[in-house]
Amino acid sequence: MRAIVKRAAELRGFRIAPGDSNYFACLLDPLADGAAFTLVVEVFAPGGATPPNTHRAAQEAFFVLRGTGRARAGDTWQEIGPGDTLLLPPGIEHVVENPGPGKLYCLTLMVPDEDFAALIRAGIPVELDAEDIAVLTGR
Repeated sequence: MRAIVKRAAELRGFRIAPGDSNYFACLLDPLADGAAFTLVVEVFAPGGATPPNTHRAAQEAFFVLRGTGRARAGDTWQEIGPGDTLLLPPGIEHVVENPGPGKLYCLTLMVPDEDFAALIRAGIPVELDAEDIAVLTGR
């Protein structure tokens, strides 16, 4: 495997399904980069949320870059905000949601991938806007 460097201007966004309120800027994944994990910046529109979901073998981690949200793991809800990290073990149902008013940005890691990258990349391309690029470049 070779070293990989990607620039924010080169990143592509994807929405998994029409009408989804969140979308993903793919940083590294098994399909495009040969990584053993998927690393994305997940962008939640105000009022948006992940569907309730679980992972058979994967751990999923969310690191909040900007915005505030709520996360449910099992029956427990937690408020999350910039600098917070949420780690979800395999088998626990979870939801991440953005009550607004602005977007919620999370650096999201899934390992092993469990076909997460294929699900994202089979989705609908999304143009990353100026706010998205500003978050991705740390501005």
